[in-house]
Parts: sequence; structure tokens; C-alpha cells
Amino acid sequence: MVKAGDTLPADMKLMEMGDAGPKPVTLGELTKGRTIVLFAVPGAFTPTCSMKHLPGFVQKSGEIRAKGVDEIVCLSVNDAFVMGAWGKDQGAAGKVRMVADGNGDFTRAMGLELDASGFGMGKRSQRCARRQGRQGGAAAGRARPRPERVERGVGPVEAVAVSRPVARSAP
Repeated sequence: MVKAGDTLPADMKLMEMGDAGPKPVTLGELTKGRTIVLFAVPGAFTPTCSMKHLPGFVQKSGEIRAKGVDEIVCLSVNDAFVMGAWGKDQGAAGKVRMVADGNGDFTRAMGLELDASGFGMGKRSQRCARRQGRQGGAAAGRARPRPERVERGVGPVEAVAVSRPVARSAP
């Protein structure tokens, strides 16, 4: 598991939809020489993620980019087909890049795995968001639990938009 102060694994392979189908993308490709906002949600098309989290980043993408962010990346433990379809459904094109952590490898490495078996969803990612600097393999920070923000309908976009650390909670 990546701990605070560790370097993020640049060779960690994720997937995204390309014009010809799913294609691999590494964490290093996403971050090298750029500032990104990476946020994770438990599942594409789930109610709270579809009504609050992804739409918040889509709607505030201009504000977030105005703070020096080159790209906004949404990650979920889903496959690239699902993430691509969800991005189309939510109007994310050109605003939020939809990336799949299909096997949950990145999620586990970050210590953010959530057992949502009780909801019939299996292993997923906890909600979290982080602003990742231009270093490419910058030190990883730990997400802090903030379930009260999600219960009030305030997603992690507010934390990132004001350059605050991270918000996370269960589905």
C-alpha cells in the first residue's frame, strides 16, 4: 500500500475508452509534467456518484482548470466500457477524463478499497479526490474521512476547487 511520503507508482496501468476500444494508460502518463485532479467514486451510474460527484466536477471544470489544473480525471473500479458510457451520459467529454481501475489495483495500492458487498457491488473505491502536482510521481497523501460532506450532498469537488486536501466516504 502507498503511504504518505511514498512515490505514486508511475507504471500502474489503468484503462480508458479510445476511438478503437479500451486502451491502457499509466498513472505516469496521466501525471507527468502536469497538474491533475484525480477523483475516485465507488461506481459509475450509482445514484450519488451520478447526481452529485461527477456532475460537480463536470460543472466546475472551468473553475478548477483556472486554478492551474491541466486535467481532471475520474476513476472508478469499473471497466473502460462502463466508464466511457458514463462519461457520455454525463457530458464529461473535454471536461473530465474517465479512467477505469477495472481490477482495483490502483485503489488497493492507495489504501482506498471499499468492500461494498453488502450493497451487491463487491470491492470498490472509496470516494476521494486529490490534486496531483507536476512532479509526475509526487508524494502520495492520505485521504481523510469526511462522510458528513457527502451526506450533506457536498462532493469532493469543493475540497479540490479550493485546493484543500481530500474528502472520502463510503457509498
